[in-house]
Amino acid sequence: MSLRLTTAITLGRLAALASRSLGLGGGTTIPGRVARAVEPQLVRLLAQRLPFGTVVVTGTNGKTTTSRILAHIAELAALVPIHNRAGANLASGVATALLEHANYLGDLAGDLAILEIDEATLPKVFDALMPRVIVLTNLFRDQLDRYGELEVVAEGWRKALNQLPSDATVVLNVDDPLVAEVGRGVKGQRMTFGIEDERVALTVLEHAADARYCYHCGRPYQYTVVYFGHMGKYCCEGCGTRRLNPDVTAREIVLRGIEGSQFTIDGPRGSMRVRTALPGLYNVYNILAACAAAYSLGIAPETMERAIESFTPAFGRGERLQLNDRELVFLLVKNPAGFNAVLRTLLQGEQAPVVLIAINDLIADGRDISWLWDVDFEMLCGRVKGLVVTGRRAEEMALRLKYAGVEPGRIVVEKDGKRAVLRAVAMAEEGEKVFLLPTYTAMLQLRAILQRMGVVSGFWRQ
Repeated sequence: MSLRLTTAITLGRLAALASRSLGLGGGTTIPGRVARAVEPQLVRLLAQRLPFGTVVVTGTNGKTTTSRILAHIAELAALVPIHNRAGANLASGVATALLEHANYLGDLAGDLAILEIDEATLPKVFDALMPRVIVLTNLFRDQLDRYGELEVVAEGWRKALNQLPSDATVVLNVDDPLVAEVGRGVKGQRMTFGIEDERVALTVLEHAADARYCYHCGRPYQYTVVYFGHMGKYCCEGCGTRRLNPDVTAREIVLRGIEGSQFTIDGPRGSMRVRTALPGLYNVYNILAACAAAYSLGIAPETMERAIESFTPAFGRGERLQLNDRELVFLLVKNPAGFNAVLRTLLQGEQAPVVLIAINDLIADGRDISWLWDVDFEMLCGRVKGLVVTGRRAEEMALRLKYAGVEPGRIVVEKDGKRAVLRAVAMAEEGEKVFLLPTYTAMLQLRAILQRMGVVSGFWRQ
């Protein structure tokens, strides 16, 4: 134990206390920055003290939900996970999660760490964490101004995975050809997951699909099944590359719109029928990813089943709140494929919904909002009761809806976040749902407004 590490932990925890006491935020990143400034090796020094090692979850969509499900499974398996629950997934957020569970001697109050990691940050922290299990959820075009093209992220993953010891396990989504390609050269163990139910498939490949061409020979993939985005069953007629048979699958899927779904999970240790409150096919993938990781940790299927049944959505990701006898449903949106999946989910209901869309262009959202033109907003035409747009780029969002053919009389532009929420609530009848579809920073801003109104607590407490 070094004096530098003790000092780093002490100052980091004081920074967390100051941040929350002064109302500067949730204290989910600043403590890690302070601590790493004192001891740059903080993450490595703390992570190596975990008796069951580290599980890393990365990908474009689903990191927060997948890692939270897995942490819930671990808790029911009598483990004590350390988890960055608030979703702070850059290097400073990872450091904060570890130091918050460390005493001043550097001893950790946990068995293993379950950490969601930003897809571009993974190579920067991989060596320090050296995970026992790494989960690759998906790769979608997202924040091009920050990440660049998908191949840049994929190449970073390949270099990181080359460092893995042979006893580590890589959990792969084989329905995503980009993720599957990254995993083909893995030297260690693999656990794969995917969907096996053509009844919930789309009829054609989406306009927003990012993986259209074979990585090896450049010929177009031939899709026999598309679930959403570029995920599905595919093959290349040029070189023979094709989707692998998954180890963990979902079948007999019954989607119940915003109310969740039921499906059967087949895995290495049998089958289980599960029910979840998490909405949409995209959350079926998140559950599969968490279960595949749990199998890799040796957790029993019965424990996974109990965890899935009792799991509640993370903040902003299917979270439900009550305001003026209306139910507010938060559904985070961040890229074309995910936005399309959310729209299809909320439109499965019998009633035309009231929708609030909040678009920001801050660094955490991505400065470039041209991706909105790849979202299929045309599916909203004639199918919404009311539509409020807000955020820094509200006018551009309203313009996109106009070109999508949404009736101008149904679109309200309200730049003020609080007034936007109240306008949307006023459009709904008592007992009806209002769907809030914000980008990341817009979601935090709307929740902060609702927190001041006494509707919800701070996201770092959930």
